[in-house]
Amino acid sequence: MAFSQKGVNLRKQKPEIMIQRIQSLYLAMVALLSLLLAKISFLNFIDGTGSKINITLGGIMRIDAAGASQQPEYVIGYSVFVILILLISIPAIFFYKNRRIQSVVTLGLIVVIIFLYLVSLYYSLSLIEKFKTSFHPGMALFIPVLMLLFSILAYRGIKHDDKLVRSYDRLR
Repeated sequence: MAFSQKGVNLRKQKPEIMIQRIQSLYLAMVALLSLLLAKISFLNFIDGTGSKINITLGGIMRIDAAGASQQPEYVIGYSVFVILILLISIPAIFFYKNRRIQSVVTLGLIVVIIFLYLVSLYYSLSLIEKFKTSFHPGMALFIPVLMLLFSILAYRGIKHDDKLVRSYDRLR
């Protein structure tokens, strides 16, 4: 028996609840942080001559004491992962209607951020060995940590909402 009001079948309508909003905010924060990470260098080193060595999206930048900069080599892996994080997090926001796809994409985003850590660790160790540098952490070092945290929170929120929707389906 379906109830109707002015020709609208009320029984077959599903309630439109915006339950993915917080996950969208978390994923948007990941996208904004990856844009910020693309603009700045989060790995900073100083060698024995006083030159600063930074890893940026464009590669390894060496700035000597006089202020002249040179680019000794490119870092393809770092650039690829930063861009990949941006390219995964933005479409993940728009998958809010399909929680299964959004959770898989968000889980993939977490894996890519972990690979960014591994690539950053590799480049850090190779810079320390190659240029005899010392690592100087800055505030930008916490950007990947925040990206990972927001991705995990988004994944947990998607799973929580999926569980909530399944409990609503059970009640029907």
